[in-house]
Amino acid sequence: MYSFLGNIAKFILKIFNRVEVHNLDKLPKDSGFIIACNHISWVDIVGLGVALLPKQIHFMAKKELFAKKWSKKFITSLNGFPVDRENPGPSSIKIPVKLLKEGKIVGIFPSGTRDGDAPLKRGAVTIANLAKVQIVPAAYVGPTSLKEIFTGKKMRVIIGEPMQISEKGKEALFEATDELSKRINELEVQIKSK
Repeated sequence: MYSFLGNIAKFILKIFNRVEVHNLDKLPKDSGFIIACNHISWVDIVGLGVALLPKQIHFMAKKELFAKKWSKKFITSLNGFPVDRENPGPSSIKIPVKLLKEGKIVGIFPSGTRDGDAPLKRGAVTIANLAKVQIVPAAYVGPTSLKEIFTGKKMRVIIGEPMQISEKGKEALFEATDELSKRINELEVQIKSK
């Protein structure tokens, strides 16, 4: 389902010349990795997914989206997996670590919200540290609704330099999280100026 819908979205967006991707060559080639991006609306999930095709991203999503049977089935078919943001338990880390060790890509919106001013949570850094994989910072700017997609606003995605997390202790993980936040913000400023 992921490839099918992703390629349809890519085709439609290509017709309208609505996707611009920068620095795809920075993505790790021989291992799983986390892609950590800012989150402003549901459209950035589509933008990031289309930008990385044919690679597939396994997105971490809030558990509330899995409450209804039909939405659970649909989101799961698009490689989504649930996380309890209020009370994160072992499965919040276990599932993405397993995926990463299988060489897959895990997509995380570290702010955990679509509010661009929310502080980044430590999850992405903790997971990368446990799975021994790189985090790739990314930024999305562009439409936040279907209307904006079809009225001329372009989706723009920029990929940053991968970060290797090999930190020990809570304080070091907080510092790595601050660094990730800084890099995502810098990428957002950079893509807005292009």
